[in-house]
Amino acid sequence: MKIGVLGSGQVGLVLADGFLSLGHEVMRGSREPEKLEGWLSGAEARGQGTASIGTFQATAKHGELLVLAVKGAAAVAALKGIDPALLRGKTILDTTNPIADVPPVDGVISFFTDGQRSLMEILQDAYPEAHFVKCFSSVGNALMFQPKLPSGPPTMFICGNSESAKAQTRRILTDFGWESCDMGTVVAARAIEPLCILWCIPGFRTGSWKHAFKLLSAS
Repeated sequence: MKIGVLGSGQVGLVLADGFLSLGHEVMRGSREPEKLEGWLSGAEARGQGTASIGTFQATAKHGELLVLAVKGAAAVAALKGIDPALLRGKTILDTTNPIADVPPVDGVISFFTDGQRSLMEILQDAYPEAHFVKCFSSVGNALMFQPKLPSGPPTMFICGNSESAKAQTRRILTDFGWESCDMGTVVAARAIEPLCILWCIPGFRTGSWKHAFKLLSAS
């Protein structure tokens, strides 16, 4: 599959490399594509899948499936630079969190949204014909691909309005070494995004960042 990863940060790098290692054709996009030339040369040297770089617009055109992997504060602006027709009907894995640019307090980060409206809802309302699925927003990049934890595969909580897009996302999560739990429509992002706040607390308080959530059921 052709994958477009929007974002030049570490999350985009890890997810792009994961897709490449599974044999997908991956383009990474940035406002300044030249920043990604080092990643491109490394990916080409490894010979896994087919890698390329481009602008956000070119990456959206390339991808049959897109990954939004920019800072939450930049998410709206990143998509504004793309022709909406290139997003129409596509699954977009939304990894973003609305993290405010203020220091944590006792390990607790702040959001620039409130509990009545998630960042994902803002994005979905702005692009109603795209199929956003909240994913990879409640774990650090070190565990996003093939996490190896003593208790087995962790759980990734997802949500979105498109059942077919969520089914596609669940297959990707299985390939990436995760269990998945569908929490419903985009409204559930109001609960999923704050998991980032909880996930960060042990990191800031103890310096340990290699942990993930797991849903346990008696049935």
